[in-house]
Amino acid sequence: MKPKRQRYKDDDVKEDRLSNLPDFVLLYILSFVEDTKRAVQTCILSKRWKDIWKHLPSLTLNSLGFSNHKNFTKFVSRILSLREASTSLHSLDFQLHGISVPYNGIRESRLLKRIVKYAVSHKVQRLRIHINCDFHHFPTGVFSCHTLTSLGLYVGHPIKDEQILFPNSLDLPALTSLSLHAFTFCVGDDGRVDPFSTLSSLNSLIIRYCKVRDANAHNLCISSATLVNLTIETDRHDYCEVELSTPILCTFNFVGKGGVPALCGSNSNLSSVNHVNINVMSPANRTEVSLALLSWLVELANIKSLIITFWTLEVLSWLPELLEFEFRSLCNLKLLKLKADKYTPLPLSIPNGTLYFLLQNSPSAKVEIEITR
Repeated sequence: MKPKRQRYKDDDVKEDRLSNLPDFVLLYILSFVEDTKRAVQTCILSKRWKDIWKHLPSLTLNSLGFSNHKNFTKFVSRILSLREASTSLHSLDFQLHGISVPYNGIRESRLLKRIVKYAVSHKVQRLRIHINCDFHHFPTGVFSCHTLTSLGLYVGHPIKDEQILFPNSLDLPALTSLSLHAFTFCVGDDGRVDPFSTLSSLNSLIIRYCKVRDANAHNLCISSATLVNLTIETDRHDYCEVELSTPILCTFNFVGKGGVPALCGSNSNLSSVNHVNINVMSPANRTEVSLALLSWLVELANIKSLIITFWTLEVLSWLPELLEFEFRSLCNLKLLKLKADKYTPLPLSIPNGTLYFLLQNSPSAKVEIEITR
């Protein structure tokens, strides 16, 4: 008979090795939890976890999963009041949408102001806000936050064609990345619409469906000595002209629904552009859009890679004298990529002569076709 193994008291105790890890390790684990609500729920695991979430450097406050605005507001208020004030705030992502209650602009505005005030006072570095709100001016504190390096603002207005006014005065010395959706740019003191000229560190800029508030001309100026990456998405008649003063701009992405604005810039401001991605959809005026598109290719003469959709290629082919045009651009082209999405009719067809037109000055350029379905 085998002797019975002596039982020790410790055999009945299951050691919680996870909870014994240092705070910085537990915080690192919680950083992989996408929503702050779920991170807070870890406080029920044990006493050891009760206060860990209060030191999170990043917050994601999303209204999805909340049945009404009152519950979400209460949750946000508790997070902001209970979070450890001495812990620096690296990033804050605030999203208010999907709540099935009647719209109340004052309520949303009040909550937004509290979020912005908290973020700025805690020296936030990365801020992203997605909200629908009925007001004309965004809380000004965010535009004078010296610690901000990345800012993304999507502020939809419940009334169609109404937009939030973008301020003429910006004091964001550390900002390197800016993304805007549905803002209106105003004329400055110099009579020009040049909203980003004071951003001395700006590297990446994305503007989607923003408009110009100018009764005389819808011209947008983008001046930046540091800008490297630019993305513009427009709706019909957003701008008549886009003037670029960006001497080190390298990558330019454009999506145009219904039109293509004139592109203006001196050779010294456009010669640095190496990579261009153009997608033109559903143009209203065929001749006008085709000519504007051709002028872009003339201005962007030194690019090395061009990504263009089949539909954009079709727009270019609408010019009846296209092959007779004396085209001296795209001599440095190394790659031409044609993109087809789920809206591109099959079988794929390349308009006669357009491919030759684009490659006539760089016949050795590589041609690729990308199909996304």
